[in-house]
Amino acid sequence: MNITVYGAGYVGLVAAACFAEVGHDVLAVDPNPERLQALQQGRVPFVEAGLDALVARGIASNKLRFTDDTELAAAHGALHLLAVGTPSASDGSTDESQLIAAAHAIGRGANESVVIVVKSTAPVGAAERVRDEVRHEFLQRGVAFEAEVVVNPEFLRAGSSVKDFLEPDRVVVGGDSADAVATVASLYTSFVAPEKIFLMDATSASLVKYAANAMLATRISFMNELANLAEAVGADISEVQRGIGADPRIGDKYLQPGMGYGGSCLPKDVASLIAVGEAAGVTMGVARATAEANTLQVHRLTEKLEHHLGDLAGRSIAVWGLAFKSGTDDMRDAPSHALIEDLRDAGATVRAYDPAAEIAARKHYASDNDVTILSSAADAIQGADALAIAADWPEFRSMPLADLAAALSERVVVDGRNLIDPKAAAAAGLTYAGIGRGEN
Repeated sequence: MNITVYGAGYVGLVAAACFAEVGHDVLAVDPNPERLQALQQGRVPFVEAGLDALVARGIASNKLRFTDDTELAAAHGALHLLAVGTPSASDGSTDESQLIAAAHAIGRGANESVVIVVKSTAPVGAAERVRDEVRHEFLQRGVAFEAEVVVNPEFLRAGSSVKDFLEPDRVVVGGDSADAVATVASLYTSFVAPEKIFLMDATSASLVKYAANAMLATRISFMNELANLAEAVGADISEVQRGIGADPRIGDKYLQPGMGYGGSCLPKDVASLIAVGEAAGVTMGVARATAEANTLQVHRLTEKLEHHLGDLAGRSIAVWGLAFKSGTDDMRDAPSHALIEDLRDAGATVRAYDPAAEIAARKHYASDNDVTILSSAADAIQGADALAIAADWPEFRSMPLADLAAALSERVVVDGRNLIDPKAAAAAGLTYAGIGRGEN
């Protein structure tokens, strides 16, 4: 099948490459000239395990092509997958402008009836607005083409997106046209078992993505609040985590406390769910509390540094981890941003390192004289007073604690991901503070 994918970012490029891998003829359209040039040369402009090989195979087989020509893209075929950005507006609602722009392009350039797949995370009603814009353009052109819309939310995790796409735990396909829903579902039947493909209406499918991410965010915020309580009463959150995770009704996923959630999905989707609720006259109290708890949690490492070092003015703080999690270079809404902003506001300078996000970080902090991006974890701690760990990269666990103690002038480590064993840290002469584990 000919598929046009709008947006070649973290979601769109994975979808395009995976559909090309299973035999579809895919044309991905993206307006970013730097990204487009890289992709046309076979280079993936961000870090995602396994994606480079898929893109290379797709290009070599001519099953995957890239363009910035929306007219060419609209005429490529009957199936159009929208994976454009849907950022949060200032009031927490979703900015649908890129979806609407893609709809206009399809309506103006398509030469047959179309099925539009909304892969972008968008609120209830957005799919219908996209469909209506395309139909309006068809009407203006005086053509008798039809436009149907299907909601097909993505559930990809940064760092394992290719695996998640090709080996999903479920595929949700929602729409009001049975034929359109069947067409989209058929895209997955070659690599997804039928019982894992859930067919439903468009409104329910739209809500599924928000509900899933808000549920995960709620678990994270609740565990972070429990961790703070554990610190206050002298409990060990890792033991609490072990005890409740053994309950099959709860399970052991998303129970790891830390310095708050980040990334392109959870913060935005919780805010959007609150806005959707308000628009519908429903108070989303739990979602609001989840967001508020997260806002407080991202400042916990700064509070711990101030507790051990006092005034941070003039201090040099090493920060390990700039992406919002390990396995990706994605720094969007990463908790490290709040940490570094806190440190700068307090008068400290920052020596930061991330195994994957160095290029993105150098670009982001290019004009900031208080932030130095280093090329190794060892370089980052040299000359620093203390270390703050903000992401869970495996290499951070392997640094000898004696080397940490030798490099840090104040021998203070605040561990926002609970990577280091507190007893081992104490034995190495470090002053250690984790999340919900007490301090030594």
